[in-house]
Amino acid sequence: MQSRSPETPDQASDLFAYAVLLRALNRELNKATLDFAHRQGLHSTDVHALAVIMDPAASADGPVTPTRLREELGLTSGAITACLDRLQRSGHVSRVRDTADRRVVHLAYNPDARALAREYFSPLARATESARSRFTPEQLSTIAAFLRALNAELAAGHEPQP
Repeated sequence: MQSRSPETPDQASDLFAYAVLLRALNRELNKATLDFAHRQGLHSTDVHALAVIMDPAASADGPVTPTRLREELGLTSGAITACLDRLQRSGHVSRVRDTADRRVVHLAYNPDARALAREYFSPLARATESARSRFTPEQLSTIAAFLRALNAELAAGHEPQP
């Protein structure tokens, strides 16, 4: 069986080549995420929770709540409570009661913890900017459109089936 290289230009439309590239990207991102979690004494789930809390797309409808976090991560209420307890104990997040409805809890990524994460992930940001600099604005627009479409397709695959 012949090995396929995802970097061969004539394979630009080859689904296998995309799968290989996406798996490689996922491995590299997971390495960074797991290392950050380990250094902070957190679970990998905790780092995924932090990403949801800080992600502007997730907070477009307002501050993230434990319920929304549970829905985003697909975890049980008990697992989300344990995750938030760890994140609060470690100083990464705060639970803040809504001023209009005290029953509602909002999750806030603490500024010092956010700065710590920003510093840790700065090599990733530099690598991203270095890679982006190799493309024209038009190419970057196409890449962003592809990533948005892929994310939408993947998210749709997780919606409950009738």
